[in-house]
Amino acid sequence: MHIFKNKTDLINHINDLKSKKKTLGFVPTMGALHQGHASLIIKGLNDNDVVAVSVFVNPTQFDNQEDLVKYPRTLDKDVELLKEISKDRIIVYAPSVEDVYGENVSSNSFSYDGLEHEMEGRFRDGHFDGVGTIVKRLFEIVKPDRAYFGEKDFQQLMIIKKLVDKYNIPVRVIGCKIHRATDGLAMSSRNTRLTPEHREAAPFIHKTLKTAKEKFGTKSANVVTKWVENQFASHNLLELEYFIVADVETLKTVKRKSNKKSYRAFIAVYADDIRLIDNIALN
Repeated sequence: MHIFKNKTDLINHINDLKSKKKTLGFVPTMGALHQGHASLIIKGLNDNDVVAVSVFVNPTQFDNQEDLVKYPRTLDKDVELLKEISKDRIIVYAPSVEDVYGENVSSNSFSYDGLEHEMEGRFRDGHFDGVGTIVKRLFEIVKPDRAYFGEKDFQQLMIIKKLVDKYNIPVRVIGCKIHRATDGLAMSSRNTRLTPEHREAAPFIHKTLKTAKEKFGTKSANVVTKWVENQFASHNLLELEYFIVADVETLKTVKRKSNKKSYRAFIAVYADDIRLIDNIALN
């Protein structure tokens, strides 16, 4: 397996692949890989000759520096997981911050036509500027044919599609279904930091989303939102940050349902100091 720590060697290798007419998929990650990442990589391998996987904890998308410091970094274990998937069709880019950013570790400013001001954008200042900066930079380095992102970060997926469209970046962005543990908890690198007690409680998030979906068939968005808020108000271990029913296209909070539109429910919950997000299609 080829593992590159600097972009010059990576670019040379990718240029060699392209000269041989190989198609290239790309899965950008922040490491601490799990089966959710694996599902994206396997999808990429089904669609392409080779898949590049970046392992890089991006400092510019963390509004909470303590979260950045605590974010798990497990490159050796990540490489072992990747080898189990494929030893010869995956290439790894695990750069330093300096290799990606040089001496200027800062975000550029982006406009995503308002998508960035909803949900996560309200609660995580500058987050999507950091996401746009690193994804655009990685696309410029890797130059993939297709890039794969999980729907757990649905708002991020929509924003990256907008980024590609606005900047005419020649890559096809493909969204992939949320990969869940058997008890319904959405796979996340942060799950490894949950205490046993909080890990046992966390599937309540998806269970609540499923019931909210059922209620949305006959109830208004406002009624469903109030119901979810009440469920978490009485929970001892999980603290609701937000629950929002939003228009899939604009991500704006729904005030009145329309049969002509698609909706999705989005949730952010704290399990002690660990922030978990999830979402579900409603119609």
